[in-house]
Amino acid sequence: MSTENEGNAVPPAPSVPPVPVASPAASPQGPVPDGAPTAQLPPVPPGTPGAPEHGTAQAAPAHQSPVGGHQPPAGYPGPAPEGSWPPPAAPAYGDAGSGGSGTVWGASYQQPAPKPRNGRGGLVAAVLVAALVAGGLGGGLGYTLAKDNDNGSTTVSASDSSASQVRRAPGTIANVAARALPSTVTIEAESTSGEGGTGTGFVFDKQGHIVTNNHVVADAVDGGKLTATFPNGKKYDAEIVGHAQGYDVAVIKLKNAPSDLNPLTLGDSDKVAVGDETIAIGAPFGLSNTVTTGIISAKNRPVASSDGNSSSKASYMSALQTDASINPGNSGGPLLDASGSVIGINSAIQSTGSGGFGSGQSGSIGLGFAIPINQAKYVAQQLIKNGKPVYAKIGASVSLEESTNGAKITDQGASGAAPVESGGPADKAGLKPGDVITKLDDNVIDSGPTLIGEIWTHKPGDKVTITYTRGGQEHTVDLTLGSRAGDS
Repeated sequence: MSTENEGNAVPPAPSVPPVPVASPAASPQGPVPDGAPTAQLPPVPPGTPGAPEHGTAQAAPAHQSPVGGHQPPAGYPGPAPEGSWPPPAAPAYGDAGSGGSGTVWGASYQQPAPKPRNGRGGLVAAVLVAALVAGGLGGGLGYTLAKDNDNGSTTVSASDSSASQVRRAPGTIANVAARALPSTVTIEAESTSGEGGTGTGFVFDKQGHIVTNNHVVADAVDGGKLTATFPNGKKYDAEIVGHAQGYDVAVIKLKNAPSDLNPLTLGDSDKVAVGDETIAIGAPFGLSNTVTTGIISAKNRPVASSDGNSSSKASYMSALQTDASINPGNSGGPLLDASGSVIGINSAIQSTGSGGFGSGQSGSIGLGFAIPINQAKYVAQQLIKNGKPVYAKIGASVSLEESTNGAKITDQGASGAAPVESGGPADKAGLKPGDVITKLDDNVIDSGPTLIGEIWTHKPGDKVTITYTRGGQEHTVDLTLGSRAGDS
């Protein structure tokens, strides 16, 4: 089956992730290395308050998916790779942005809300200042009265010197955040027409490469403007090195990058266990350098989504699910483990709108999704090396309709192509139209999108075991995955 179905609507995500027949024991997290560095949301339409991840993309550049940020809405998966199968209509990213209606795989992304200009924003600021001043006066009066009536209080106040000596132990959230924040950036993408949004990214290497979501930078792909701002306020112009819609991963490079960059340490997403602590960093609704925490809620969660743009293809992932608060603008930011190592890229969120990974400027409901870092690392390296993504495939077109029985090879391929590519991996393995794939290795396959996401966790040339049914009989066959370059 090919992972390139296009033109079909994305089915809703299954309620549970594929269940492996034999799940390996989770490896315990190691101690935090001392001093080691650490890594919906469709674009928000112009004029809309609040921005999605990258997550705050504009309507036209909806970059976030219901699960992510330009995030297109936090749940935004990239477009489906080209191939024998056409990607279905994509749901919106988890960022705040526009997204498809109905239940969809993934979350839509929205653009971050535009900064207020001499409007309500200014008024809110003024009110806040007034409140702070009033609070200060009240505090001063209270102190004066207490001093005048001091009859020997036994309260002891900490000295300024002792307060400055507070130390956060390695492994604490504060320690991990302090080490990781300097290596994260807030990304602003703007198209030639002035539309765009805000998302997040993190330092990948000392050469100035930054990893983020595809939907975060989509607006700047064709001659647009791209900038990356560090927590210390330093802003750099950047250029797109490569982007993969299907994987929803992109790499940008800083122009005139500083020499003191500290890449975040990459972890091993295959060793992550449900219940492990997580730390997410991003710019939810444009609030840069925001840190939130949670746990890994599930692994291998099938997610398919888009930025809500009708011209966009869907992206698919076998995601890490977390309850760490992720909102529009978190897209592209790092999801860290307790030691500060990057285990995923925040990409989408589930929205309550439309009953699924919906659209709209919705916020976190505790259902966030991240691309496993093992997959993202491979994709980023390919983009840096070749400028375009390389996808694994089996060479067959599968149905993207909602199902719980498996991924059915269609009777007709995309655009009149054969449903099973002649001479491709599926053809050599003896697979035929009508066969229903139910397992890939030990992972249960309940639908076409689930199969695509699982295939893309592998690399071309990997050998996998396919279990399928034909005429009511179950069969098993081994095949070697093929490859396809580019998104077209």
